Amino acid sequence: MADHAGDNDSFVDSVMDKVNDKLHGHDHSSSDSEDEKKVKKLSVDAVKSKIYRLFGRERPVHKVLGGGKPADIFLWRDKKVTAGMLGFATVIWALFELLEYHLLTLVCHILIVSLAVLFLWSNASAFINTAPPQIPEVVLPKDIVLGVASALRIEINRALEILRSIACGKDLKKFLVVIVGLWVVSILGNILNFLTLFYIVFVLLHTVPVLYEKYEDKVDAFAEKAEAEIKKHYAVFDANVLSKIPRGPLKGKKLA
Repeated sequence: MADHAGDNDSFVDSVMDKVNDKLHGHDHSSSDSEDEKKVKKLSVDAVKSKIYRLFGRERPVHKVLGGGKPADIFLWRDKKVTAGMLGFATVIWALFELLEYHLLTLVCHILIVSLAVLFLWSNASAFINTAPPQIPEVVLPKDIVLGVASALRIEINRALEILRSIACGKDLKKFLVVIVGLWVVSILGNILNFLTLFYIVFVLLHTVPVLYEKYEDKVDAFAEKAEAEIKKHYAVFDANVLSKIPRGPLKGKKLA
């Protein structure tokens, strides 16, 4: 009996040893796989950091546009809403530009038709045994109005601060960029009226981001080459012209 009990104990010990070996082997293999995953992730992140992105972008296009519903509209994630907005903007532009409608005339005509239809419907519902129109009460929420006003105030102050820093002569490169940009806008304003220019910008906002997201690798590669050429020409221009222009207040000199 004692020999039989000893055999059982040795058998149990051998089984436990095998189970422990398998568990330890699995732990080692899982730890090795986790290490491999970490190494692969680091290598992927390193490769991504070396890839050129337009304007130094580090986030997806959807996040750059602010995320949420506005980004979905710009990137055509909600095709019905985006197509509806483009169609509405096109109709408004056609009314004012092609049919030469005036804003005040258009608003008055829309109000006349709407009020006439609702008035006749409300009075005729008693004779034709139909329910009168349910006209909702429209009230602008105070929080939304204050939020829009606050956001607009912040953006205006930021623009004024940028203009002030440029006017103080702190950044010559930014000064030249702003001057060229304003000059281009003035040329466009001389060719196109405000409504047409606004419509073109509106259409570009709803087409350029989605096209860039679709072909971002090709666009980024082309932009990298273009930026290298621009930096090369700017370096030559800076060495020959900009570096010879005196900048900043004079120091170390006292008025006699």
